[in-house]
Amino acid sequence: MQVKECYAAMGGDYEGVMSRLLSEERLKKYLLKFLNDKSFENLQTALAESNQEEAFRMAHTLKGVSQNLGFTRLFVSSDALTEALRNELREDAGALFCKVEADYRETVAAISAMQAE
Repeated sequence: MQVKECYAAMGGDYEGVMSRLLSEERLKKYLLKFLNDKSFENLQTALAESNQEEAFRMAHTLKGVSQNLGFTRLFVSSDALTEALRNELREDAGALFCKVEADYRETVAAISAMQAE
């Protein structure tokens, strides 16, 4: 799978991120680094522990990374979760996290498929 196909599979903005990074080689480097990012795992742990402050920080970090790398679907869902956690641990955070988790797993699967080729 090529980088552009990876972005199509994850619902990302390939053209937008390429206009900023200017090189597929550079973009691929950051995509592969994302696989080692612990923001999602830390978010999951913070939510399980009802640690609103840490959950907010991790959701916000995931949102920022997703925006910078053009992961549109993951950005949208992590943005919604970030806002839900901004001032308190809202009741709908669990449902919003489920959407983030699905989008995260889809993103990781697309990057992993690209890496395998």
